[in-house]
Amino acid sequence: MKVLVIGGGGREHALVWKMAQSPKVEKIFVAPGNGGTRDFAENVPIGANEVEELLTFAREKKIDLTVVGPEEPLLLGIVDRFEEEGLPIYGPNRRAALIEGSKSFAKGLMKKYGIPTARYEEFTSYEEAAEALREAHYPLVLKADGLAAGKGVVIVRSQAEAEKALREMMVDRIFGKAGEKIVIEEFLEGEEVTLLAFVDGKTVLPMEEAQDHKPVFDGNRGPNTGGMGAYSPVPHLPSGWKEMAYRTILFPIVEAMWREGIHYRGVLYAGLMLTQEGPKVIEFNCRFGDPEAQVILPRLENDLLEIMEKSLEGRLHEVTLTWKEEACLTVILTSPGYPGAYPKGLPISMKGELSPELLLFHAGTKEEAGRLVTAGGRVLAVTALGSTIYEAREKAYREVGKIDFEGMHYRTDIGLKG
Repeated sequence: MKVLVIGGGGREHALVWKMAQSPKVEKIFVAPGNGGTRDFAENVPIGANEVEELLTFAREKKIDLTVVGPEEPLLLGIVDRFEEEGLPIYGPNRRAALIEGSKSFAKGLMKKYGIPTARYEEFTSYEEAAEALREAHYPLVLKADGLAAGKGVVIVRSQAEAEKALREMMVDRIFGKAGEKIVIEEFLEGEEVTLLAFVDGKTVLPMEEAQDHKPVFDGNRGPNTGGMGAYSPVPHLPSGWKEMAYRTILFPIVEAMWREGIHYRGVLYAGLMLTQEGPKVIEFNCRFGDPEAQVILPRLENDLLEIMEKSLEGRLHEVTLTWKEEACLTVILTSPGYPGAYPKGLPISMKGELSPELLLFHAGTKEEAGRLVTAGGRVLAVTALGSTIYEAREKAYREVGKIDFEGMHYRTDIGLKG
């Protein structure tokens, strides 16, 4: 089989790495790819959002399966276009992808079908939102309604903080069109966890859980990022939470979409808060998480390509997921200034040989004049497996010390909770 993976981040590198292990795979193309995907695939200079160009490439190369990594092409309708042309593609269509593309759509669906989530209000008027904040009790959560690369969520602990965040979203438009509508949510307390699932429209197969670290600095301080590290499994969570989350959240949301005429097919991401009342939804995403994919896929023993094929055929019920007992942990190395403005083109150097056990997933890298340089905010995902989270953590941080580029930043507390 010839496979095309769309995207160029750490998640896509992990997908390419995992799919390359399938005996069914003859060749993998990745568009646009990065400095690491070239080890397993042929990088193609087509952007992830260039839908028509990707369609032409898939047709000309007789691609047997296209796999979409990031959310933006899904919301641009890439799945709809490929299906119109009879080309196999894995991921939800445009309408299904709204579960991530519009916070208000997702919240409305949860409210209609009684799926547990935080209480909320939505606003398109800055003045009305500001008035609501003046009467609110804190802390609260402000969310840009549309896509904001994982950064459009702000926890505010006072009216002053709230008004500043609101002004940035709705007046200064720091998240662009994503801030035209905002959602103001109740602040949920508890343990945060990510639960992903493979979905074929009706069957829902939950994966192993992971815990992400969003804020940029140690101790969960600073602005939210796309993710500074993750680990799996998450052993300190209360027993029975996953079964409850499946029963009250994952299966009901897929069934709710089916009732609304939405056939969800692909990976469903549920960001959950385990509250005293049980699991509640923080957000849904319409694809693998990043960096969650980098710690979940190394633990998956199944052939990923086979799972995706069965999903497209509506035969996901025939699959039993099997997992390595080992833990996996990843530490994200970022450019200086991330998640704000950051330089590109910084040379990346290695101090000695990296361990052959290390899984080094590239995110924002590219090859330039024969050397590896930075090309994004999140640069590398330094990933390791171990018999325990402690061992995986020790291995990952030992390898972090061998990598260097100017201004390199990373959190030193990834996985400590585990």
